[in-house]
Amino acid sequence: MPRTKAGTTRKARHNKVLDQTKGFRGTNNRLYKRAKEALLHAGMYAYIGRKLRKRDMRRLWIVRINAALKQVDENLQYSRFIKSMKDSKVAIDRKMLAELAVSDFTTFTKVVQAVRQA
Repeated sequence: MPRTKAGTTRKARHNKVLDQTKGFRGTNNRLYKRAKEALLHAGMYAYIGRKLRKRDMRRLWIVRINAALKQVDENLQYSRFIKSMKDSKVAIDRKMLAELAVSDFTTFTKVVQAVRQA
């Protein structure tokens, strides 16, 4: 069996990693060993960041809904409002409620009144 050499394959693999680390600082985009480690960490941070973004957006929606509820009625609490929505079977998620609170406040007020009536 003839001997195979890994030169071109290895060079291609190294170049692939170095291309992915373009824009990294210091030697993290020049030296293969450092670039490979930096790429692993970057991937890990990106994965965690995607999870955190969902959490942060939900928190933002809750803050916006709560602020809008305070404008509609000073005594109305977020938790009680959400409970009332579940009880009255109004199926609007927090994302849409927050969007209504920001962009179309009159509709948001109507939703709050409908939940109160039920």
